[in-house]
Amino acid sequence: MSPSISGENGLKKVSAGGKVTWPFKVSSGTPSVKLSFSITTGPDADNSPEWQVILYDSTNSELWGNYSSRTEVAVDIPGTNAKELVLEVEGPSGARYGDFVKVDVTVSSDEGSDEMSFEARAKQSIMVLKTQIDQEKSVAHTLATKNNVGEDIYAILSPAGLRGYVFVEGMNTDRLREKTKDIKKARSFIDGETDIEEISPYLTPMSAVVGIVEGDIVELVNGPFKGEKARVQQIDQGKEEITVELIEAMVPIPVTVKGDSVRVIEKEK
Repeated sequence: MSPSISGENGLKKVSAGGKVTWPFKVSSGTPSVKLSFSITTGPDADNSPEWQVILYDSTNSELWGNYSSRTEVAVDIPGTNAKELVLEVEGPSGARYGDFVKVDVTVSSDEGSDEMSFEARAKQSIMVLKTQIDQEKSVAHTLATKNNVGEDIYAILSPAGLRGYVFVEGMNTDRLREKTKDIKKARSFIDGETDIEEISPYLTPMSAVVGIVEGDIVELVNGPFKGEKARVQQIDQGKEEITVELIEAMVPIPVTVKGDSVRVIEKEK
């Protein structure tokens, strides 16, 4: 029986420091086979960052890694059963957009050979930067003005209502850390990364009248009645407007203002 290799080997994307895996199986009519590895990096092989590639068995024991000088390893086959293996690739912290690694795995014995290729491509990382409270916008502005957004840094997000944190997107996580070192009101990045699903709630603008109910006591924060206290009489969700009645006015006159023009100071009881 000629040896064979099977499993899913679709292209996978990995962020800097992240890992992707491909489970696969090796079958053979012989009690052992030889696995050979050929690794190609690009698009600029001479200046490509170092990818880590490791082969594990089903018990998570390491069988081979590309940090060694070996390009092949002998693997025992359990009788007539297929040998279950896992190929793991870790994205380098210095990866750039478009960097990739391709791993060609060949299984061979005296009865023949088979091969399969696995490919991983670097994707951008979204990291969470801690800042001084209420200085999120200042840090985001400083970071944007000091760096060309689109090179090491792809995007910066400082969501309204999220105090003490700024989201920064880029490829090279080491470079992202360097970019923030001399920003006084920036603290440090939280270990690990986040993903687009976790920050998606911050990408949809929140209605200015969320959390405001009829009967709430508010303070007007801008406009001709700035500093005045008022009671909420009506809320227009569609227009994001509220109608209030000034508490200290001699004659109670309804005033309609935008939801972001008030600050709730006492909730309806």
